[in-house]
Amino acid sequence: MSLTSVKDFFSQHAPDIDVIELQQSTATVALAAEGHGVEPAQIAKTLALRVGDDVILIVTRGDARLDNKKYKARFGTKARMLGFDEVEAETGHPVGGVCPFGLAKPYSIYCDLSLKAYDIVVPAAGATNAAVHISPTRIAELTGAEWIDVSEA
Repeated sequence: MSLTSVKDFFSQHAPDIDVIELQQSTATVALAAEGHGVEPAQIAKTLALRVGDDVILIVTRGDARLDNKKYKARFGTKARMLGFDEVEAETGHPVGGVCPFGLAKPYSIYCDLSLKAYDIVVPAAGATNAAVHISPTRIAELTGAEWIDVSEA
């Protein structure tokens, strides 16, 4: 799944967007920024969190941290990241390749307002060396994401 499911997603929903595969790992914000020639904040990281029995995904800019007060006000609970071993089982994507595209199951997806600082951001694309260059607005449109403000950035 993963890289293939993301490529399939874009083939069906946004054929104008190419999945970029690099030879080196882009599994961290720093590696992704270096590999794609952008600043770390321009990397769109996808956080997988558990809210009660549900899993949600929040896409935020690479240098953003969750603001616990804002998160709790929005979701009514403390932020609880999925465990390393749960991420791929839930999303279908490995840690370092998690994105809101081509998911194993449907999830509630949220885009943090911090992404709007950039015209183009670089989220992973289902593998630790794959990404896309896309506008934050297009991420939200393609995934049905809701815009929220839960970061400190």
